Amino acid sequence: MLRALFKTMRPRQWTKNAFVFFALVFDKQLFHLPALLHTLAGFALFCLISSVVYLVNDIADIKADREHPVKKHRPLPSGKLPVNVAWAAAVGLVIITLPLAYWLAPGFAAVLATYLVINLAYSKWLKHIPIVDVFIIAAGFVLRVEAGVTLIMVERFSPWIYMVTTLGSLYLGFGKRRAELTLLAKDAGSHRKVLEGYSIPLLDQYITIVSTATILSYSLYTILAPNLPTNHAMMLTIPFVAYIVFRYLYLIQMTQNAGAPDEVLLTDRPIQFSIFLTGVVIMIVFYLK
Repeated sequence: MLRALFKTMRPRQWTKNAFVFFALVFDKQLFHLPALLHTLAGFALFCLISSVVYLVNDIADIKADREHPVKKHRPLPSGKLPVNVAWAAAVGLVIITLPLAYWLAPGFAAVLATYLVINLAYSKWLKHIPIVDVFIIAAGFVLRVEAGVTLIMVERFSPWIYMVTTLGSLYLGFGKRRAELTLLAKDAGSHRKVLEGYSIPLLDQYITIVSTATILSYSLYTILAPNLPTNHAMMLTIPFVAYIVFRYLYLIQMTQNAGAPDEVLLTDRPIQFSIFLTGVVIMIVFYLK
């Protein structure tokens, strides 16, 4: 049962919470020990509060998941994890996490509480509203970035990061919806009601808009952010970011290996290598100049 509970907490999706480290990295404080420790603690707490959301979401979706070709094997719909145990774990995690977050930083606790509330609203109502559902997903990523900002004394963190995060997460969200629509085909609406409000051509238009805007906004960040070197060396990361965007689009349209961004991140070697190269260049530009 503990194994089933841990699986339902979705540790594989904790990779999303790496956005908490954006403030630390892009404000050039990665090697400042107090800031690093604060951010690591915040990352751990964000993982716990996001697990609460996954538990509640799986409880809310248990009937639909039993009819899904993949999700029916999850612990809750398969019966391996009792619903009452999942509820108890969710409540217990909230009781533990929010006071610790407040002790770490009151602003951080406020961000966690906001994240929890909007995602509970998402699980109950908002996930059934086309477009709004993807914007709520994007808001979760922006709140992760904001959580990192509240944990440290930010000096010159660029607001362009918020724009890139918003557009990039919208791109991933619409891409995920397209992959779901392709996988479930004619039965999509019965498995996820919101998919009735989407079509492949419509999602392709959304994806084209936000993917273009993501690359453009990131490119402008590398040029205009105030804390970057005046030689514009950060522009060297643009090809890698563009490749990641194109590669995810390739996976969505040409294969059936795309869907949840966290799954792609953990399985697709070209994307992993591109992220690694981007990180190497960022480290050189920010910390070895």
